[in-house]
Amino acid sequence: MRRFFVEAEFLRQSTGKISGELLRHITTVLRLKAGDSLRLADACGHEAIAWITAVGKGEASVKLEPFYSVAGDEGTLAITLCQGLPKGEKMDLILQKSTELGINRVVPFNAERSVARLDSDRLGKRLLRWEKIVLESARQSGRSSIPTIGFHENLRELLKREAGSLKLLLWEGETEQGLRELINKTAKPESVSIIIGPEGGLTSAEAKNAAAAGFTPVTLGKRILRTETAGLAVVAILQYTWGDLG
Repeated sequence: MRRFFVEAEFLRQSTGKISGELLRHITTVLRLKAGDSLRLADACGHEAIAWITAVGKGEASVKLEPFYSVAGDEGTLAITLCQGLPKGEKMDLILQKSTELGINRVVPFNAERSVARLDSDRLGKRLLRWEKIVLESARQSGRSSIPTIGFHENLRELLKREAGSLKLLLWEGETEQGLRELINKTAKPESVSIIIGPEGGLTSAEAKNAAAAGFTPVTLGKRILRTETAGLAVVAILQYTWGDLG
């Protein structure tokens, strides 16, 4: 049975109306009709079975069974990916795939070498787009929660606000400390924050400031990964080692 996300208040009523994008998906894409059922979730650990009672123009009526609690399915490792803003639609890919991998937060930031930069005038529209991407990816991958999205104007602001019991800086300038070596000598942390640079990487000054703020520089080896690949690779490794992957 397909799961769809709704506002928490929706689950706490006996009947409701579905409209907008959700209506289009269940009627046009899935071709559900009166008498069919679906699962509705509030992204806070609650779900309810809803039965479609009528489909009209612009809305569908549903009858909801009492909501119930479900166990979380993202494991016990909270991961925040701090991603230097990349060009084009690469951020869309990063959001989609990191959601599938079970990440908790994604925080893009304007790095010094970010070609595409976001200002306050465009941020609101971009955040709406990003939230829609993680919502759809969470639905598609069967998650019971939705990753949150933040944004930092620059690395300096990021370093003031981001904290994790383990803080990693993936940097091509690091030649000695490998991620595998670090993992082997580190006990499982409660949370991890990862900084990934944009195309062209972080500047030496940015890397130095991140290290001074407690982020440990690590390398994945000799190959240079694209910015849209690097963060996903680290998240997958951490989820396999300490999380719920595999």
